[in-house]
Amino acid sequence: MALSELYTEYNRVWIPDAEHVWRSAEILRDFHVGDNVLELLLEDGTEHHYPVDPSNTRLPPLRNPDILVGENDLTALSYLHEPAVLHNLKVRFVESRIIYTYCGIILVAVNPYKQLPIYGDAIIHAYSGQNMGDMDPHIFAVAEEAYKQMARNHKNQSIIVSGESGAGKTVSARYTMRYFAVVSKSGSKTKVEDKVLASNPITEAIGNAKTTRNDNSSRFGKYTEISFDKKYQIIGANMRTYLLEKSRVVFQADYERNYHIFYQMCSCAHLPEFKNLRLLSADNFQYTSMGGDITIEGVDDKKDMEETLRTFSLLGLNKDFQSDVFKVLAAILHLGNVEIRNSGDDKSSPSDPHLAVFCELLGVRAEGLVRWLCHRRIVLVAETVVKPVPKERAVNARDALAKQIYAHLFDCIINRINTALQAPGKQHAFIGVLDIYGFETFDINSFEQFCINYANEKLQQQFNLHVFKLEQEEYMKEDIPWTLIDFYDNQPVIDLIEAKMGILDLLDEECLFPQGTDQSWLQKLYSYLDANHLFEKPRLSSQAFVVQHFADKVEYQCKGFLEKNRDTLYEELVDILRDSKFPFLVNFFREEAQRTVMGKGVKVKPARPRVKPANKQLRTSVGEKFRSSLSLLMETLNATTPHYVRCIKPNDEKLPFEYDSRRVVQQLRACGVLETIRISAQSYPSRWTYIEFYSRYSILMSHQEADLNDKKQTCKNVLQRLIQDTNQYKFGRTKIFFRAGQVAYLEKLRLDRLREACITIQKHVRGWSQRRKYLCMREAAIILQQYIRGKRTIRAAALKQGWAAVMIQRHWRGYRVRQVYQLVRLASITIQAFTRGWMARKQYRKMLKEHKALVLQKYCRAWLARRRFQTMRRLVLNVQLSYRVQQLRKKIEEQNKENRGLVERLTSLANTQSQAVDRLQVLEAQLEKTTNQKALLEAREKKAQEDANLVKSFGSFILIIQIVLKNIPGRIAENNTEILREDHEKEMEILKEEIKRLKEERIGLNRKLEEVDQMNSDLQEQVIQLTKHIKIIPELRRDLSSLQNQRNNVDRKMKQQCEQKSYDAEDLLAAFEGLQKATRFQMLENHQREQRESYESQVEGLKLKVDHLQNESSKLQNLFQEKSNVNENIRQEVSRLSSENSVIPELKLQVSELQRQKHELEVHVEAQNKELSFLSLYRHFEEKAEELEEVKRELQSQVEELEEENDHLKRLQQIESEAKSKLRQETSRLTAENMDFEEQLDQKDRLIKKLQTQIKSLETSQKGTDVTSASAVPKDYLGMLEYKREDEPRLIQNIILDLKPKGVVVNVIPGLPAYILFMCVRHADYLNDEAKLKSLMNAIIGGVKNVITSHHKDLNLLSFWLSNMYLLLNSLKQYSGEEEFMKQSTPRQKKNCLRNFDLSEHRQILSDLAIHIYHRFITVMEKTLTPTIVPGMLEHESLQGISSMKPTGFRKRSNSIYEDLDTYTISSIIQQLSDFHSTMTQHGMEQGLIRQAVKQLFFLVGAITFNNIMLRKDMCSCRKGMQIRCNISYLEEWLKLKDLQGSNAIDTLKPLSQTAWLLQVNKSTDDDAKEISEKCTELNPVQIVKILNSYTPIDDFEKRVTSSFVRKVQSLLQDREGSTHLMLDTGYRFQVTFPFCPSSQALELLQVPSSLRLDFLTKI
Repeated sequence: MALSELYTEYNRVWIPDAEHVWRSAEILRDFHVGDNVLELLLEDGTEHHYPVDPSNTRLPPLRNPDILVGENDLTALSYLHEPAVLHNLKVRFVESRIIYTYCGIILVAVNPYKQLPIYGDAIIHAYSGQNMGDMDPHIFAVAEEAYKQMARNHKNQSIIVSGESGAGKTVSARYTMRYFAVVSKSGSKTKVEDKVLASNPITEAIGNAKTTRNDNSSRFGKYTEISFDKKYQIIGANMRTYLLEKSRVVFQADYERNYHIFYQMCSCAHLPEFKNLRLLSADNFQYTSMGGDITIEGVDDKKDMEETLRTFSLLGLNKDFQSDVFKVLAAILHLGNVEIRNSGDDKSSPSDPHLAVFCELLGVRAEGLVRWLCHRRIVLVAETVVKPVPKERAVNARDALAKQIYAHLFDCIINRINTALQAPGKQHAFIGVLDIYGFETFDINSFEQFCINYANEKLQQQFNLHVFKLEQEEYMKEDIPWTLIDFYDNQPVIDLIEAKMGILDLLDEECLFPQGTDQSWLQKLYSYLDANHLFEKPRLSSQAFVVQHFADKVEYQCKGFLEKNRDTLYEELVDILRDSKFPFLVNFFREEAQRTVMGKGVKVKPARPRVKPANKQLRTSVGEKFRSSLSLLMETLNATTPHYVRCIKPNDEKLPFEYDSRRVVQQLRACGVLETIRISAQSYPSRWTYIEFYSRYSILMSHQEADLNDKKQTCKNVLQRLIQDTNQYKFGRTKIFFRAGQVAYLEKLRLDRLREACITIQKHVRGWSQRRKYLCMREAAIILQQYIRGKRTIRAAALKQGWAAVMIQRHWRGYRVRQVYQLVRLASITIQAFTRGWMARKQYRKMLKEHKALVLQKYCRAWLARRRFQTMRRLVLNVQLSYRVQQLRKKIEEQNKENRGLVERLTSLANTQSQAVDRLQVLEAQLEKTTNQKALLEAREKKAQEDANLVKSFGSFILIIQIVLKNIPGRIAENNTEILREDHEKEMEILKEEIKRLKEERIGLNRKLEEVDQMNSDLQEQVIQLTKHIKIIPELRRDLSSLQNQRNNVDRKMKQQCEQKSYDAEDLLAAFEGLQKATRFQMLENHQREQRESYESQVEGLKLKVDHLQNESSKLQNLFQEKSNVNENIRQEVSRLSSENSVIPELKLQVSELQRQKHELEVHVEAQNKELSFLSLYRHFEEKAEELEEVKRELQSQVEELEEENDHLKRLQQIESEAKSKLRQETSRLTAENMDFEEQLDQKDRLIKKLQTQIKSLETSQKGTDVTSASAVPKDYLGMLEYKREDEPRLIQNIILDLKPKGVVVNVIPGLPAYILFMCVRHADYLNDEAKLKSLMNAIIGGVKNVITSHHKDLNLLSFWLSNMYLLLNSLKQYSGEEEFMKQSTPRQKKNCLRNFDLSEHRQILSDLAIHIYHRFITVMEKTLTPTIVPGMLEHESLQGISSMKPTGFRKRSNSIYEDLDTYTISSIIQQLSDFHSTMTQHGMEQGLIRQAVKQLFFLVGAITFNNIMLRKDMCSCRKGMQIRCNISYLEEWLKLKDLQGSNAIDTLKPLSQTAWLLQVNKSTDDDAKEISEKCTELNPVQIVKILNSYTPIDDFEKRVTSSFVRKVQSLLQDREGSTHLMLDTGYRFQVTFPFCPSSQALELLQVPSSLRLDFLTKI
C-alpha cells in the first residue's frame, strides 16, 4: 500500500520542534490526498494543524509502533528517518540506561559520563565467540567481530573510532585493545598484551589534555596496529600518530589544561627523583596556568604519575630514559617562564632565572640561546645581517622552540614504545584501532579544525563507499534486483581542499613567499574558489571563509593559518640545540633519513616526518605532511575490513544519562549515522527472515495457509494476500525485504487481529457469564415454584402416595434384608466348614506328630532297657562265674581229700584183704580212669559253657549292630554329623571295653582250665601208681584202652573245635570293626551328599542310594537275627549239656558204692553208656557249629558286599569331585576367554549389562561355595600381587598408559586398575621395601599425569581415572590402619592393613591429582555443554504458541535463520547431562562426586543463561520468563529422575529462576516494587535494575517499566549489601571434596583378566 494511506486516525507522526528537534503527535482524522491540513493532537493535549501543500505533499514522518521502539539495531525500525533514530537512542539511553546501539554496520556509543559495570572480564568472556547480533550491542561485540573475521577470512581488520571531543573515543579504543589482550592471550613470558595495554597511560599522559568538552581529550590522532601470529595471539603492536596539537603546549583557553604529564610532574615535585628538575607548583608555570584551572575533579595527578612510571617500567623504558624525558619536560616548563622584555626600538631581551635552569637541564649555552631568541639572521646577497626582533616575535620564537622540542619528544616516546611493542615473530595479520577526532565546529575555527574536518571528509567518503558496497552485496546475496541508490558523495568537498589550486595547495604556495600573510592567502581563495558552490565568503567578515562540509557549514578564521602551516623555527636555535651536551636532545635535531625500527617486518611509519634544519623553502609544510599521512592511512583502511564506532556526546554539561536532542542530532548528522539510515531507507530497509515472519505474523494466516509444510511458500502466500502492491516487498533466498512503512502496516494488521480476538474472547466470556447468571436465577425460580406447588398439593394424594411408598419400602427392605441374611449365612457356613476342616487337619497333624514321637520314645526306651539289661546280665554272669570257680575249687579240694582217703582205705583194704587186692586194684584203676574222664568231661563242659557265653556276648554285639543299623537311616535323615559321630564313638568305646573284658575272661578261663588239667594229670599219676598195685580183670583193661582211644579222639576233636571257635570269634570281631568303619565312612559320605543337595542336581540319585543302603541294612539285620537265633539254640544246647554234666558227683557216689559193693562191671557198663550219650550230643553240637559257620560266611559275604558298595560310593564321590573341579576350571577358563572375546564388542551395551548380572550371580554363588565347601577356595590368598622391580614400567604401561576405559573388563569392574595397583602397593609394604614402594607410587602418579596431560580433552578417560584415583585414595585410607577409616571394614580387611609405611604424604599427592583431574573433567564437560546452553535455555521456544520473535535488524543478516540447521533445545541439554551422568555411572564414580559435578554443571547453565539475559535486551520479556521457568522445571525433573535432589544443584539456578519471575511479575505499583525487593534475594541491585531497564514488551498490550518504578526499586534496595557485579562468574568452581567411602571388595577374591597382559603379576 502507498505510504500516504498510513496517515489514518490514531497513528502517530513526528513534527519539527525548536527545543526538542522533533515532537510526537497523534493523527485525529484520516488524511486524504488533496487535504491541505493534517489535524494532530500533541502529547500535552493541544490540537495542532500541520499545513500540507497539496501540490507537493510532504507529510511529517510517521512514528514507529511502540513494539519496535528501543530496538538494538536502528535498521530494524519500520520507519527509518531522523526522528525515529533520535527517539530510539533516547529511549535506550535514558529509560533503559543502554549506551550502545547498532545502526547497520555502525556501533553508536553514547557517553554516559558514569562508570558502568559492563566492562569486566566476565563480560569479555561472555562476548567471546558470539555472533555480533546474538548479544546486546557493545564495543566488545565489534572487537569480537573484527577478531573473528580476521581469523575466518585471513584479512586485516580496522576499527575506526570517531567522535567529537568528550564523546568517549579514547575509552572505547582502550576497551577494544583490552578485549584483544584478554581473548588472545599468548601465554608467553614477554606479556605482550600487558605491554600493549600499558602504552595507553603513557600516550594519554603526553597526548591528552583537559578541554571545555572533555577532561581527557585526545589532542592527536592515533592508529594502533595490533599484530597477531598464525595462532591469532598478540605478538606485538605499532602506533602511528597524526596531527599533534602542539599549540596546546604554549596556549590553553579558559578552563582548559595543558597535557597531563606536566601536572603529574608538578604534583610529584617534592619527590627525590624530581628534586634536580627544580619544579614548582603548576600555578607557578606559565604553560600550565594559562587556563586558570590546574586540577580535574575526581583525578589525582600524583596517582596518575605513579601509573605512568609503572607503565614506563613495564614497557622496558629504563630509569635513564625516564630521567631524560622528565628533564626535557621540565625544561619546557622553565622555558615558558622565561620573561622577554622590550629594550626599545623593537628590541627584546630575556631576563629570567628560569633561563639558566633551562640551559642547565638541556646542556645548552645560555649566551647563544639569549642571542637567537631576540635576534634574527638575514642572509643577503653580499652579507649576512643580524637583526633584533621585537618582543612579540621573540615570544613566538620561544613558544615555537617549546612546541618543536615537545613534538620531537612526543615522536621519540612513540618510537620507543613501538620498539618495546615490536613483534618478536613474523606478523600474520593485524587489527588496527583508529582513535581519531570527529567533525568539529566551534565559534572560532582555525587551522587545526580545518585539518580535522578534512580528515573526516576522507573517512566519510570511505565509509559511504563501504556502506554502499555492503548494501549491494546483501542484495546480490539474496538475489534481489539491484537498483542504483542516490547517496551523498563528498568528493567535491575533498577536491576543494586537496586538489590542484585547492585550499591546501594555495596555502602551501602562499607559505613559500616570505612576505606572505593570512590576508593575502584569503584573497587568493576568494579569487580562485569563488565559483565553487561549496566555498562561500561570509557576509559580515573579511577574515574568514566558509566551507560546506558533508556535516555542516563551517566558518574558518584565516588568522594563523600560514604560521601553523609553516611551523617555523629559526635555524640558529636549532643549531644551538644541536650543539647541546645533552645527547638525548641532540638526537631530536640530527639531520638524517627517516629512521626505521627493525622488527621482523613491522615498520614504524610516523605520520609526521622530522623537521629538516636545512633551507626553509625545502621544508614540507604541515598541511602537506598531514595530507600524505592521511593518504597513507586511507590506503591502510582500504586494504582492511573496516568496523565503525561512532561516539556521541549526549550533553555539554557532562551530566550522567542526560540527553540533549539538539547536540545529539548534530553529531548524528556529522558522523554519518543518518546517512547510513538514508541509504538503507531508499530501498528496502526492513528485512525479516522467513522464520521470523512466520513466527510473528502466523496470527494473520488462515488455517489452510498455516497447515502447509513449506513455511517459505506460506509466507509468500500470506504476504501476497495482505499487501497487493508487489513493489513494496521482495522475496530473497532467506529473507523478505520490505519498503519503509510496510512492517508498521503489518504490525497494524496484527494488532487489529489481536484486538478483534480480544473482543471476541471478551464477548464470549461476557455471554458465558450472563448465561451463567441467568441459569442460576432460573434454577432458583424453579426451586421456589417446586416448594410452593408442593405445599399446595401435599394433601390426600400426597399421603396416599406416601403410604404406598412406605409399603413398597417395607417389602423391598425385607427382601433386601433376607438377601443379605442368606448371603451372610452362606458365607458363615463356608467359613465354618473351612475353619473346622483346618482345625481337624491341624489336630490330625498334631496327633500324627505325637504318634511318631511315641514310636520314637518306644524304640528309644526299648534300646535303653536293652542296654540296662545287658549290663545287668554281664554283671550277673561275672558273679556266677566267680561263684562257680569257687565251688569248683572246693569240689577239687574235696575230691583230693576223698582221693587221699581212698588211697588210705585201699591200703588198709590191701593190708586187710589180701585175697581181693588184685581185683580191687584193677577196679580202682578203672575207677580212677573213669574219674579222670569225668573230670575231663567237666572241663570240656566248662569250656563249652564259656564258648556259649562268648556266643551270647557276640549275640549282644549283633543286637547292638542291629540297633545301630536300624538307627542309621534316621540319623542320615537328621543330617547331624556331630551327634552321629559322638554316638558312634561312645558305642565303639563300649564295644572295645566289652571285647577287652571278654578277652580277659577268656584268658582267665583258659588259665583255670590249665590248672584243672594239671590237677587231673596229678590224679592220673596217682591212679597210675594205684594201677601198679591193682592187677585185676584183664578184660576190663581192653575195654578201658578202647575207651581211652575214644576219649583221645573226642579230646582231639574238642581242641580243634575250640581253636576254630576262637578263630571265628576273632574274625567276627575284625569283620565288626570293618563294618563299623565302613558304616562311619558311609555316614560321612551320606552327610556330604546331603550338603551338596542345595546346589547340585543329584538329589534323586542320593535317595535311591539311601534306599538301597536301607535294604542292605534290613538284609543285614535279618542275617544277624538268624545268627542270634542260632546262637540262642547253641546256648540252649550248652545249658542242657551243663545240666547233664551236673550228674558227675552222683557218678562219684556210684563209684564209691561200686567200690563198696564191688559192682565193677555194672558201673563200667553205665559209664560206657553215658560216654556214648555224650558223644551223640557232641555230634549234634558240631552240626550246629557248622550251621553257625555257614551263617558267619554269609554274613562275611554281606559285609564284603557292603564294603564293595562303600568303595563304589567312594569312587563315585571322587569322580564327582574331580568332575566338579574340572567343571570349575573349565568355567573359569571359559569365563576368561569370554571376557577376552567380549572386550572386542565395546558398543554392545545390553550384552555388557547381561554379563555384569551373570558375573555378580557367579560371585554370589562363589561366595556361597566358599562358605559351605572347603574345596571352593583351594588356596588362601592374601590380596596382594607380586611383581619384579624390572616389571614396574610394564605394569604402568599396561594398567595406566595403554588401558582403554571402554573395555569389557573395566566396564564389569570399573575400579579394577585401582585395586590392582593397590594390591601391588600392599605387596611392597608387605616386603618392607621402601625404595620399591616409593618408586611404584611415583610411577603411578607420573603415569596418571601423563595420561591426563596427553588426553586432557577425553571425557571418558578423565571420568575413568577420576573414579580410579578416588578408589585408590579410599583404599589407601581404608587399609592405612587408622581407626577413623577402619570402622566399617571387615575382619579380613582389618587384618590386611598396611604394616610398615605411612602413605599419608602420597595420599595428599593423590588427592591433589584427583582434584586436578576433577577440574579438568569439569572443564571438558563445560566446553561440551556451553554451546547448547543459550540456544536451549533462551532461544528455543519450548512452550508452543508463545513466541517472543522480533525483527533482528542488520546484524542478523550474516546468518541464515531459515536454513534447517541442527538447533539446540532444552532436550539437547538434558541429553548431554544424561550422557555425562551415564559416563560417570558406568565408570563406577561415587555418588558424592557425581552430585558435585552435576551441581557445577547446573551452576554453569544458570550463570551462562543469566549472563546472556543481562547482555541481551531481546531476552528480557514476559514470554521469555515463562520459557525459562519451563526449562528450569525440565531440569528439576531430570534431577528427580536421576535421584540427585541431594546435590543442591537446583539451588544454583535460583538467580535464574528469580530473574524469570521478575520478568513475569507486574512492575507498576509500590506493592510490586516491595515484592520485588523481598523476593529477589539472589540478585543484587545492579542486576535487578538492569533487568527492569532492559524489559522489552513483545506486544502493544504490554507496558514498559517506567523510570519512576525503577527509582522506587532502587530506593528499596539501597541498603542491601552484597556484590555489585553485573555478571555471574562462569569460571567459579565449588570446592570439591572427596568423602571417605570404604570398599566391600575382597582383594583376595579379585581375578586379573588375561586381556590386561599382566601375566607377570603373581597372587600371593
